[in-house]
Amino acid sequence: MNGIPVALVTGGSRGIGRGICLALAREGFTVLINYNSNLAAAEETRDLIEKEGGSAELCQADVSLKEHRDLLLDFCMETLGRLDVLVNNAGIAPPQRLDLLETTEESFDKVVNTNLKSVFFMSQAAARLMIGQIEHGRISSAAIINVSSMSAYTASINRGEYCVSKAGLSMVTKLFAARLAEHGINVYEVRPGIIETDMTAGVKDKYDKLINEGLTPIKRWGRPEDVGRAVAMLARGELPFSTGEVVNVDGGFHLRRL
Repeated sequence: MNGIPVALVTGGSRGIGRGICLALAREGFTVLINYNSNLAAAEETRDLIEKEGGSAELCQADVSLKEHRDLLLDFCMETLGRLDVLVNNAGIAPPQRLDLLETTEESFDKVVNTNLKSVFFMSQAAARLMIGQIEHGRISSAAIINVSSMSAYTASINRGEYCVSKAGLSMVTKLFAARLAEHGINVYEVRPGIIETDMTAGVKDKYDKLINEGLTPIKRWGRPEDVGRAVAMLARGELPFSTGEVVNVDGGFHLRRL
């Protein structure tokens, strides 16, 4: 059980994923940065980690495809020799924000396959690897951390497929938490709110106004590093007697206020 722990972050090249990768590297993890198409962004994330004295590897994979998920995990074990933490962060927004009555099956399938189905089966495959490592004494425990969204419980009628995918992700967290606890693998959900990334750049004016009007008790945008800190806390085992837990990183949006 010696050696440097390894964290695999899907969709780790930019935005929230980059914030998570940097935070985990600062905790002493070797980070496997998964990316789909943006190699330059992934290399930039690796460079940032290495400049701080950390260690990272890159692996291209489209996690919505089974063969890519298998290759990603194979690469992790063959190159880094272990897997201690899986962070399911990869996700996409709908290609177009369409009214619920206009949403297409093509968009629904694409979003749900990437945001939900991939997490279910990535967690399944990673859990098998983790159980084997624990049983053979290579690691003592492991964790799976799913990055969802405030959209898991907040209805946005112009991106219904995204909301459905994130609501489903909350149940995936519960299911795997219940199944894997006996093996020493805790499973968590980190639920970001309004985070300043390229994905939210197109709605900046809208949310600037809502935040200023009191949408969230903490009156600012969230930042990728805010999410990264929450993931790092869970990855280093700060909540050993909790599993299936949700950590909201949303400026207090989840509070119901009168």
